[in-house]
Order: sequence, then structure tokens, then C-alpha cells
Amino acid sequence: MSSITKISSEYLSGELSILTSKSGGPGGQHVNKTNTKVILKWDIANSALVTEEEKLTILNKLSTHITTDGVLLITAQSTRSQLQNKEEAMKKLDLLIAKAFTKRKKRRPTKPTKSSIKKRLDSKKKLGEKKKLRRKL
Repeated sequence: MSSITKISSEYLSGELSILTSKSGGPGGQHVNKTNTKVILKWDIANSALVTEEEKLTILNKLSTHITTDGVLLITAQSTRSQLQNKEEAMKKLDLLIAKAFTKRKKRRPTKPTKSSIKKRLDSKKKLGEKKKLRRKL
């Protein structure tokens, strides 16, 4: 899928809405006075910039971040600066979208090596012999 290159926070900037609110955590009085927490919202269901196939992929892969209305929510509140939190939220969006479109590597079942099979059988034989010696005749 070549769409991964075009879907980014810059490409979607027209459809993104950014809300700010008071952040918790460290920061002293500064936290109580400023709105540094950034909440990034993207209405995937009503997006005009992505195809239906891409919407389905995003909705399936990022379901834990999406509300029942089809809105992707990303929050950032780790720094005391609103601008830095906004940049962090944009980076998180880019990472989530990239993660949604990366294909999982197919698992190849492996065979045990001949030496590991031999070791396992030898240990089973030794254990069997030990138990046989414990028996009373």
C-alpha cells in the first residue's frame, strides 16, 4: 500500500481538531493555571482525505484509540509546554498510522534440530531408567 506515505499529520491537518485542557502531574502552580494538555481528534468516519479501504484498516487496527463515533483520540501531556505537547501528539498520530499500515511478518514454523530431539529422548530414557530402579520387584 503506497497510501502510508500520503497519510500523515501534515496531510490530515485540515481534518484534525486540537483541544487543550489543564494537565495533571508535576509542574506546581503552573499546572493549575495553564492549558498544556493537548487532545488531538480526527473523525475517521467522515474523513474525505482517506479511502474507504484505508478507513477500515485504521478502524480495525487502532480500535483501542477510536471512540464509538469513529473519532481517533490522542492525548499528550508529558511536558509543561502546549506547543511541545501538540508536536508530541502529532508524532503519536504519525506513529499510529504507520503502525496500522505495516504488514505483519508471516510466522514460519520451525522444526526442532536433530540434536535437540536426541537430547530430549535421552533425558526421557534416563528418567524412565531412574523410575524403573525405584520399583520393588
